[in-house]
Amino acid sequence: MALPKMLSVDGELSCFTNSKFVSNGDYPDNLSRIASLEKSKAAIDEITQWPGYTATPLYSLINLAKDTGVDKIWYKDESKRFHLKSFKALGGAYAVARQLQSRVAEVTGEEPSVQDLFDKKFTEIVSQTVISCATDGNHGRSVSWGCQMFGCQCVIYIHRDVSPGRQQAIEAFGATVIRITGNYDDSVKQADMDAKRHGRIIVSDTSYEGYMEIPKDVALGYTVLLSESVEQLGDEIPTHVFIQGGVGGLAAAVCAYFWELWGELRPRFIVVEPENANCLQQSARAGSPVIIKGNLDTLMAGLACGEVSALAWEILSIGTNDFITVNEASVPLTMRLLAQGINGDPSIEAGESAVAGLAALITARHSEVDSQRLGLDRSSRIYILGTEGATDPEMYAKLVGSDG
Repeated sequence: MALPKMLSVDGELSCFTNSKFVSNGDYPDNLSRIASLEKSKAAIDEITQWPGYTATPLYSLINLAKDTGVDKIWYKDESKRFHLKSFKALGGAYAVARQLQSRVAEVTGEEPSVQDLFDKKFTEIVSQTVISCATDGNHGRSVSWGCQMFGCQCVIYIHRDVSPGRQQAIEAFGATVIRITGNYDDSVKQADMDAKRHGRIIVSDTSYEGYMEIPKDVALGYTVLLSESVEQLGDEIPTHVFIQGGVGGLAAAVCAYFWELWGELRPRFIVVEPENANCLQQSARAGSPVIIKGNLDTLMAGLACGEVSALAWEILSIGTNDFITVNEASVPLTMRLLAQGINGDPSIEAGESAVAGLAALITARHSEVDSQRLGLDRSSRIYILGTEGATDPEMYAKLVGSDG
């Protein structure tokens, strides 16, 4: 079965090859203060002991790879992560636990274990603690889920474009949800301002001036899925990684983990963003972080970000080979392709933000120019991180269709 031509977009991908990419295989020592294999071990050891934990699947899409004209496509399916259907379940909830441990230690002088939090040994302290963040949907679900598990209060800020379904999913975990009229970056600023006024703790997946430490714990939570992936890959190493952009937190965690682990053998690292929310690509072009203003309109709600995470940029600005954007029209088409499966490949539930990397790969393989630019050929082995499932079931059904 040949891939439908409709999955390609007219013309070439918008691609910027990073002139500041560091080809040296050694992971820079100065970046170890942000993320490292050593630091990730504690998060991995902790989260893999949580109730309900199981490793999510890494599918080898044999027939899709054949029809795309590459050797292998590995798809890490985060639609099965806990019951939140998103990789975000790992980061936000882990950072909530770390903050509650710190708060209890501040009051009692002794840091509790996470099991102590599960066992509700410090209910009086924890129940008076208020955790807050801004979200496009999935991070807020993770934070609110963590707050519910451990028994603290939760206030989540969403922006005007977050769907009612995603709002309801957050509220289902007992969080108070505040919707603002601005975009995602405006909601981040509002959450931060209100937290300072009311004494709340912000657990954000983006970092900015004056707020650098907690996002490190969020990113460390994500390394659980990377540890799983490496074990599932066995002795194989991908030649390419296509990874979603957003504020850059996930991309930076993946880049750092694979860079330190595989050194000179690390894959070509390609960051993918929506055309209307490409703050990472524009920052790479400018040589420093650029803020995109406006409505950041995109189907990929989890990637509708206009401002780069400061910590993530330190890694991505030198660890990314290419920054590319993906056409909006390819998103629902790729979702349907995964839902249907290709000639015996598994049917996969992939949400809007999950398919950015795969849509970009397929688009690139329809173009000889883009394939050459990204070093893609029949020997390429591609790692795709499917970040979410149907986190908004109504939206998923609308985009995939009844025959998806």
